[in-house]
Amino acid sequence: MLDAVLTQRSVTAQKRITLHAVLSVGLIALAVILPQIVHLALGQPGGVQLLPMYLPVLLGGCLLGRKWALAVGVLSPVVSFAITSLTGNPMPALARLPFMAVELAVFAVIAGLFSRKIAQNGLWAFPAVICAQLTGRAVFLGSVAVCQSFVPFTTEMIWSQIVAGWQGLLLQAILVPLLIIALCAVLVKRHE
Repeated sequence: MLDAVLTQRSVTAQKRITLHAVLSVGLIALAVILPQIVHLALGQPGGVQLLPMYLPVLLGGCLLGRKWALAVGVLSPVVSFAITSLTGNPMPALARLPFMAVELAVFAVIAGLFSRKIAQNGLWAFPAVICAQLTGRAVFLGSVAVCQSFVPFTTEMIWSQIVAGWQGLLLQAILVPLLIIALCAVLVKRHE
């Protein structure tokens, strides 16, 4: 979406790259901070239910397109793990990190595939988020199924966490598109 708006405004390639990079770093930072806030307020079950790291990644997909969002999706759990490991309480846990990086990469890329459509009509953010969520969660479950003989969790455990996270997915399926629609309205209004 952002690329389409910047192209319409004849923003130079250098400035577009800078804006994408700044937004990407901001979304990664949000993906590190938001889970910390949720875990402080609601504990570990709050994180499983609300899935706070997913929100910035979904925003990134809708705003940045698949290439930049892919970096946000992969780097969000990696940066979070690196920073929180310094405190002795890594989030996500090391065993979950590769699975979460793959899942969030899928979230980002699928949502990013809708980015141009979203630029034309912000309502496309609804199917973008829902398709990203369904595909990402399926990939997470499938990758655990393939690897369960050498990881400390089972498909049953992951399925129960997926079920526990339906509230977070529903909240994000509403909140992310509404934020994107509002942002579209602001950007289009400013352009006119």
